[in-house]
Amino acid sequence: MFRIKGIILLLAVTAHVFALPKIEELLSIMDEKYSDVTDYKANVVVTQQKVGQGTKKLEMLFYRRDTDKSFLIVMTGPAMEQGNGYLRTGDNMWMYRRNTRTFQHINRDESIGGSDAKADDFEGKKLIEMYAPALDDNGNEIISEDTLGKIPVYRFEVKAKINDVDYPKKIFWIRRDNQLRLKEASYSLSGTLMQTTLYTKYTDIKGKLIPVQFLTIDEFEKGNKSIVELSGISIDKLDSSIFNKAYLESLSK
Repeated sequence: MFRIKGIILLLAVTAHVFALPKIEELLSIMDEKYSDVTDYKANVVVTQQKVGQGTKKLEMLFYRRDTDKSFLIVMTGPAMEQGNGYLRTGDNMWMYRRNTRTFQHINRDESIGGSDAKADDFEGKKLIEMYAPALDDNGNEIISEDTLGKIPVYRFEVKAKINDVDYPKKIFWIRRDNQLRLKEASYSLSGTLMQTTLYTKYTDIKGKLIPVQFLTIDEFEKGNKSIVELSGISIDKLDSSIFNKAYLESLSK
């Protein structure tokens, strides 16, 4: 009798393990939620808190078009940054300074408005193209069912499969019912936790659930954190004339 019960329990546990989704399937679903969002416009507010430096608030108008990897940012606050901007078209990226009315070619890791946000943070990237499932010592995908607060989630680990990523290892916590990302932990190559991001608010834009508020915690320099808030979001098709130097200059006047 005990042996039969043991076999039944083993079968139940085995069935539960096999019921877990594949990590690549989850990454694809997360990407697909935004696959139709190729054009994007929003007002962005970044409130950054640094130990010993107080609080800094940045405001900007942001346009992005993923079909040709273009985006444009014009700063609307604070006063000392107002009118400055950033433009990417294809593989080229420029920083515009209103006081000198000049464009400077920059790298994708350039700081935006002196904040911790970098230019490549504003690019549209697909998770499935950047990350692969992480495996344990037995060759099994590192994924489990968990709860975040009272919300049932999948917790899973991925590793970079290309060099062009901010962090080579990430752990995601996503809702089991709709696969929305709730939490993300980013690690260095040595395995040090560098950053935690909490996605605290979503909104429905034409049937797409878009994150409109998230908190980023610096785990390396304790006490530093940033809150990003988005408003005035549009996912309607953008005119090609937006993504050029002349348009950025016109917004800076």
